[in-house]
Amino acid sequence: MGLDAGLRELIQRALDEDMGSDDLTTTAVLTGRETGVAQAVSKGDIVVAGIDVFREVFYVLDPSLAFEAYFTDGRAAGKGDILACISGSLKTILMAERVALNFFQRMCGIATITRRYVDEVQGVPVKILDTRKTTPTLRSLEKYAVKAGGGTNHRFGLYDGVMIKDNHISAAGSISNAVHKVTGSIPPGIKIEVETKNLQEVAQALAAAADIIMLDNMGLGEMKEAVSLIGGKALVEASGNVTLSNVRAIAQTGVDFISVGALTHSAPAADISLVFKEAGR
Repeated sequence: MGLDAGLRELIQRALDEDMGSDDLTTTAVLTGRETGVAQAVSKGDIVVAGIDVFREVFYVLDPSLAFEAYFTDGRAAGKGDILACISGSLKTILMAERVALNFFQRMCGIATITRRYVDEVQGVPVKILDTRKTTPTLRSLEKYAVKAGGGTNHRFGLYDGVMIKDNHISAAGSISNAVHKVTGSIPPGIKIEVETKNLQEVAQALAAAADIIMLDNMGLGEMKEAVSLIGGKALVEASGNVTLSNVRAIAQTGVDFISVGALTHSAPAADISLVFKEAGR
C-alpha cells in the first residue's frame, strides 16, 4: 500500500504514545550496541494485510534496520509461517515491536475475517462491503485491510457518497423529500442510497429514483420480496445482523451488496509474534 506523510505521522504518534520520554526497560537492559534478528511468525491461519505498515514502524524509528518480507498483502499464511524478518539494532527493534505488531495484527485480523465472509458467498454474484464503523484515525488502514481480504469498500466518509438514513428521512419529512433535497445539492456522479426498513419504504425509495436501496435488518423472505419489487431498477444492499452463518442465505436473495460492520468493528486481532532468533553484543 502507499505510505504517505499522513501515515508516517500516524505511526510516529503511535510510537510517541507508547514510549513517551523513553523505553525504561530496554534502555536499562541494553547498551544500544547489541544487534539481533527477529522474525514475525503467524500463530494461526490468517490473511496478510499491512506488511508495509509493519515495516514502516521499524523504519520510522530506525531507517538503518534491515527488513525482509516473505508474504505480500492478500496472501494466506498458516500457523508457523514466517511473515517477515527484521535485523539490526536490538534496542530499536524492541522499542518498535509492540506498535508494529498492533498495526499488523489489527490489519491481518480484518483481512482474515473479510476473507471468511467472501469465501462464504463464493459463486453468488454479490459483493461484501465494509462500513464506516472503523477505529477513529485508522479508517484508511482498516478499509485497505478489507480490500486485502477480498472485500469491497463502501463510501470512505460522509463526503464521497450519499446515505439517506432513518434520521435524515425523519428530518426531511419523507423519503421523497430527502432524495429531492439531496439531488439538488450533490456533485454529479454521486450515487444516492436510501436506507429502508420495510417494503413500503422500499417502494417509496424506488419511486424517488434512488440509485441504491438498502434493506436494513429485514428477514430473508422480506428481502426476496424487496429484490423482486425493485426489479433491477436500483442496486440493492442488505445490512444488519449479518453473520458468517447467514451471509450466504442473504446473498441468495438476489441482493447486489452485503454490508458487514463486523469486518472492522469486531474483527479479532491476528495472532502474530515477534521471535528473536539471534542476538549479539
